[in-house]
Amino acid sequence: MRKAVSFFLVLCLTYTPLVEFATTSGTYVRAAASPQDYPPQDYPPFESFSPEQLDNLLAPIALYPDPLLSQVLLASTFPDQIDEAARWVRASGSYGIDNQPWDVSVKAVSYYPTVLYMMDGKLDWTTTVGQAYVNQSTDVMLAVQRLRQMARSQGNLFTTPQQEVINEGGYIQIVPASPQYIYVPVYEPSVIFFRHAYFGGAWAVGVFSFTAGFLIGSWLNHDFDWRGHRIYYTGWSGGGWIARSRPFVHVTNVYVNNRYTNVYVNRTVVNRNVNYTNINRYNSVHRDVTYNNLSRNVNRNDNRNDNRVPNTNNRPNNEIINRNINTNDQRLNDYRGRQVQGRPTPGSSAPPTPPPPAQPNARPTPAPPRQSDARPTTPAPPPQSNARPSATPPPRSEPHAFGTNESKFDPHAASQRGQASRVEAARPVAPNPTPQAQPQKGRSEAIRPATPNRAPEAKSEKGRSEKSSEKRK
Repeated sequence: MRKAVSFFLVLCLTYTPLVEFATTSGTYVRAAASPQDYPPQDYPPFESFSPEQLDNLLAPIALYPDPLLSQVLLASTFPDQIDEAARWVRASGSYGIDNQPWDVSVKAVSYYPTVLYMMDGKLDWTTTVGQAYVNQSTDVMLAVQRLRQMARSQGNLFTTPQQEVINEGGYIQIVPASPQYIYVPVYEPSVIFFRHAYFGGAWAVGVFSFTAGFLIGSWLNHDFDWRGHRIYYTGWSGGGWIARSRPFVHVTNVYVNNRYTNVYVNRTVVNRNVNYTNINRYNSVHRDVTYNNLSRNVNRNDNRNDNRVPNTNNRPNNEIINRNINTNDQRLNDYRGRQVQGRPTPGSSAPPTPPPPAQPNARPTPAPPRQSDARPTTPAPPPQSNARPSATPPPRSEPHAFGTNESKFDPHAASQRGQASRVEAARPVAPNPTPQAQPQKGRSEAIRPATPNRAPEAKSEKGRSEKSSEKRK
């Protein structure tokens, strides 16, 4: 009996941890298998995009090659990093991209400046694409396939020297045709999805074209699983375009690493407010469709932010700025060149200084008219008594943004002096009198010997006087 009881207790103690471990492991694996399909927790419901709205939103990028399009969708969930990457690439080019603290998808897009600048120049659109992908990844992929079918039905999507179009099981793939270079299509969505635009071996002008070839690198480490409606990490292993390009790609652990097995997206992008009025202009596929219903998401974010610490500095929440400084620090307003009403000067316990009383609207007294003289004289300055205000304004409180002389400046007195100067300048000036003719000087007065020339004349008179005295003797 004792042996049976002991065996039962040992079995219970052993079985309970195994059940807990299996339950925990199974939950983790299921969460990691499809993290992009889980909605954010503890948030109010997010207003979803309709299929027509997704068609309009994704029309500018639906014909991108799959390796590039997958990186664009992932990077659109990091709009702040897209802005930072665009600044970096404009200043330094592709140098140092691998060492930046950005998401791997943002690094990949940074190697294609045409795409990066487009996303940075339309951050509202980029943020909206990221929100759509985080909440409706399956619907986003279905919209891409729907748009590709429309372009193919019009005869505008086919294999070229720049791209290879593969129709497999009803899903259209677009992959690079060259093993070393990838080409980005530039097209007009309002035409390419509705009318045939390829005639006589050439595209209609302004409808479809390719950019110059960009290098294929190890940063293109994601691709589409169209049947599974997901983006997955390739690890640069597989067939098709990966097998063609693999011999030309220098693989490093910056982009080929097991930590990228689980595809990561920035879920907090749904908390970013978007001006959906700017998105209404993306209506190339469905003209009568707007995004006005999505304004509820802005109210949702505002209500959610009410539970957070208020931003007393009235500055937008920016991930890059918040990384370096504390934007909620009240001391940021102490040196802005103005005194914040209702708050004492830092370092003092005195109550806040009340605002100075309003100055009376005194007008300067115009100076009496001046009589004209025969000769022009310099105008006398206006009387100082009329130019200065009758009351002295109270001194301003510290701190001073432009030195200690700031408290001596009176804008009312300056206005009076300026008005008095304008009145003085508007007075007519007396005409200059006709100069009288001066008598012409004679020749003897005009030509006079210089002072040094008189010395020989004095010397000659002295000699004549000496000769006359000798004669008398």
